[in-house]
Amino acid sequence: MKLKDLSKRIQQLIDQSSAVLDTQKANAYMGTSVDSGALAGLRAASLSFIAMVYGRSHSHYSEFDSATDKNFVSNASKGHSILLSIQNEIEGGWVFSVKQLITAEIFSDFLEMAQHLLEQGYKDPAAVMIGSVLEENLRQLCKANSIDTELEKDGNFIAKKADRLNSDLATAEVYNKLDQKAVTMWLDLRNKAAHGQYEAYSKDQVDLMCRGVTEFLARVNM
Repeated sequence: MKLKDLSKRIQQLIDQSSAVLDTQKANAYMGTSVDSGALAGLRAASLSFIAMVYGRSHSHYSEFDSATDKNFVSNASKGHSILLSIQNEIEGGWVFSVKQLITAEIFSDFLEMAQHLLEQGYKDPAAVMIGSVLEENLRQLCKANSIDTELEKDGNFIAKKADRLNSDLATAEVYNKLDQKAVTMWLDLRNKAAHGQYEAYSKDQVDLMCRGVTEFLARVNM
């Protein structure tokens, strides 16, 4: 997800938060509260966004989680303030390092190149390219969520294979089991292409892989 997409999404959440605050109603026994259903919807959407951008271990995630655990107007106001702080960080360019932004742009370019290869009938290099982008993004997701990307063996550190990264991310609930199965399938297709098993898959399957990986990364990437 690019910076302009993050800016658009955080504004949508702030607008949603404002709408939640507009539902506030005074109660003689419970104090001033907001609509619980509206707040629950905002809470789910916002935590998903914060986890995607910052990771679940970031203070923004825990603070928003605890701030919106009740439907008093004070809780909704705290959540709104956190979203405004996040917007300031995004608009100020403080969310991603220059390296991360460049990397995201490069990955996007590679996926576009893969799509161009597919359109020209070159399914095999396209499959390898898509799979490589997917694997590197799995490593980036692990780092963002404090998951080790290396294993120690005989005193040496070796990089985890993509399947292990996928398993660790699903176990940590960075994404769900259905996503894990999809990633496993895409990695298997990439491995077949990399090892010359060109008859084991079709151009249509690579096209589905390209679209699936693009959607997956837009949804779960940091």
